[in-house]
Amino acid sequence: MKSEQLENLNEIRNLMEKSSRFLSLSGLSGVSAGIIALVGAAVAFFYLDFDQRYFDINRYFYNGMHQRLQQQIGFLVLDAVIVLLMALSAGVYFTTRKAKRKNLQVWDNTAKRMLVNLFIPLTAGGIFCLILLYHHVFFLVAPATLIFYGLSLLNASKYTLPDIRYLGICEIVLGLAGSFFVGYGLIIWAIGFGVLHIVYGTAMYMKYEREMVVNK
Repeated sequence: MKSEQLENLNEIRNLMEKSSRFLSLSGLSGVSAGIIALVGAAVAFFYLDFDQRYFDINRYFYNGMHQRLQQQIGFLVLDAVIVLLMALSAGVYFTTRKAKRKNLQVWDNTAKRMLVNLFIPLTAGGIFCLILLYHHVFFLVAPATLIFYGLSLLNASKYTLPDIRYLGICEIVLGLAGSFFVGYGLIIWAIGFGVLHIVYGTAMYMKYEREMVVNK
């Protein structure tokens, strides 16, 4: 009798969790996003001839680096847009695949609430970065993206896997560190969007998806 009651309680809890949280998010989405971000960062480094002075505030204004970077900002923005589109495409693919395997809906009210809470800080961050570009404060763009992305993850974590909260905190900490150590802005960006995503995605895959794939 007790075992049946426990099973019923677990079933009710699972149903409530499915109705209140977006559980289709795949760890492989994080891994693929991290790999894409590292490739994008490598392309940016190669294009800038691996010159960290572009992100060193002590040399930025006095050696004319801001004027040189202004001439190259178009390529860097294009690089960032391509990275974003590829990461989103990979995320949609792996999330849809996971949802089909678990017989879950990909697009429901929970997914809508998660995306709204994700994109509010993300949109504000994107506008703020455009303002930084407008004022030629290029060395703060990379850490600003990390900070606002981390805030977006924190805001959306209550509607999806709670582990995302810790990724968001790490992104914010890295972004703040990058704001102080601006000479390492692009490296810190690569760690935040590249390495952390790979580590997080691998951990989430091992925790939530590996057993499902093995049992299939």
